[in-house]
Amino acid sequence: MNELVTYWFYCCRVFSPQIPTDVIVVVGEDNFSLHKFILAAKSNYIRKVIMESEESDLTRIDLTNIPGGREAFEKVAKFCYGVNFEITVHNVTALHCAAVFLQMTDEYCDANLAGRTNSFLSEVGLSTLHSAVAVLNSCRQLLPFAADFNVVDRCVEVISSKVCSEANFPSQSPPNWWTEELAALDVDSLPKVIAAMKQRGAKYFTVAGALITYTERALPELVRDHTGGGRGIRSTKFDDSGSDPDAESRRTEQRELLQSILPLFPTEKAAFPINFLCCLLRCAIYLRASSACKRELEKRVTEILEHVTVDDLLVLTFSYDGDRLSDLDSVRRIISGFVEREKSTTVFNDVGANFNENFSGVMQRVAKTVDAYLAEIAAYGELSISKFNGIAILIPKGARKSDDNLYRAVDIYLKVHSNMDEIEKEKVCSVMEPLKLSYEARVHASKNKRLPLQIVLHALYYDQLQLRSATAEEREAAEAEKKQLQADVTLVRENEELRSELMKMKMFISDLQKSAHGTPSSSAREALGPNKKPTFFSSMSKKLSKFNPFKSGSKDTSHIDDAPVDLTKPRRRRFSIS
Repeated sequence: MNELVTYWFYCCRVFSPQIPTDVIVVVGEDNFSLHKFILAAKSNYIRKVIMESEESDLTRIDLTNIPGGREAFEKVAKFCYGVNFEITVHNVTALHCAAVFLQMTDEYCDANLAGRTNSFLSEVGLSTLHSAVAVLNSCRQLLPFAADFNVVDRCVEVISSKVCSEANFPSQSPPNWWTEELAALDVDSLPKVIAAMKQRGAKYFTVAGALITYTERALPELVRDHTGGGRGIRSTKFDDSGSDPDAESRRTEQRELLQSILPLFPTEKAAFPINFLCCLLRCAIYLRASSACKRELEKRVTEILEHVTVDDLLVLTFSYDGDRLSDLDSVRRIISGFVEREKSTTVFNDVGANFNENFSGVMQRVAKTVDAYLAEIAAYGELSISKFNGIAILIPKGARKSDDNLYRAVDIYLKVHSNMDEIEKEKVCSVMEPLKLSYEARVHASKNKRLPLQIVLHALYYDQLQLRSATAEEREAAEAEKKQLQADVTLVRENEELRSELMKMKMFISDLQKSAHGTPSSSAREALGPNKKPTFFSSMSKKLSKFNPFKSGSKDTSHIDDAPVDLTKPRRRRFSIS
């Protein structure tokens, strides 16, 4: 019955303006003509205002400070008059805060608005990650009420719980789909969610993945192509002059966003890829971020500089249009910090070690990358000698196995800056050592007209020394080869002679065995003649005489035994082929 009465009064107000209202509710610049007893039936706050008013007939109530403003109060009024409206994830926070503010709770009236909005939050608003993010974002305009009425904390707890669960046990594809959901958070809500994730034990790479995606979505035109695009970042035009007020306002907003995200980064040095950090540092340079922000990013790049590529360093160097050099100071500080760290590590790990003589593979790899980077920036006319040399000398000379890459950079610089005098050319060339060039590089340098005369003479002199040294070595190698060949020929000849002697010995033993069995050989029968039969002793004597190795007869052969000869151990020779 009460609902019908309420609905009737509301219809009278809407369709029959002649029926008078008894109170005007002021919300900012908007006035709502309503009925006091209908509002007081649902709101304990309005009832108290009416009861405690000093006026006997209160006709005006100011609710300018109600959470959600005009839109929220309009729905509250509809609820009081029994008119249906839709509660969504976008307006439930405003309705809940307004209902709690007006004390529209179930303790005051059954099935009141605060209870309904609270049920919607539990059953719908906080049921999924997407809806919870939407509800949390709606809290931004309702602070501090949303925080005081526990809506913010409930959203943060639900979001952090669902994110950690998905990161550990993915239920959808791709596995990191949740990072896109977190990217929709406003910049004020993100720190709360990240802090709750860390409190729940989220791994550092989980937090890093969320922050990478968030930064890419928050600064899409600045943080992009972080796979190492070098100068290939020309898609958007940027105004560095500051003449456009809108552009400057946008830059200020982006700078504040970046500086608020950076403190959320995990402390682990392997949390972020170096190409992403280089892009973020380039963004900080363009946005003119604070020195603390840029130094923190430079420190993070320095810690993992061994993974840097030439394109990563070029991202830091060039402006966003890719046509001019923007910043070299950050690159210098990063390289200098890396060298100092390597020096400290070498001395700490090996007390008494000389850093200038013991360079790690990491140091040598970075040196090679820096030389290739110098070759890239050397082609730009605005690069001064001091800046070129300032980067080249940061790398210890002993860290370069060869100065070929550095020579290439010097040659490009001399070619582009062709109007330099001899002293300036010598200053550019002073960063390299001609004695550390390869043979091909020395040959090129000896014919390079761009090099100063002193460098050419160094290259030629060292090249001649190398050629002489190479000739002596070749002569020694040829002599050794000749001696080896002669030794091989002698060995073959001696082996052939030995093989021949062995064959004769085998024939001699074979004839002895046949004679011992009474079978004379054909040569023995010819020696006896046709009419004369040889006796056993005469045949044996002639045979022994024929195959006696001591044919000269000058040596005593009486000690030779008639027993069969043992062939298992032939007489030893220097080049035996047993």
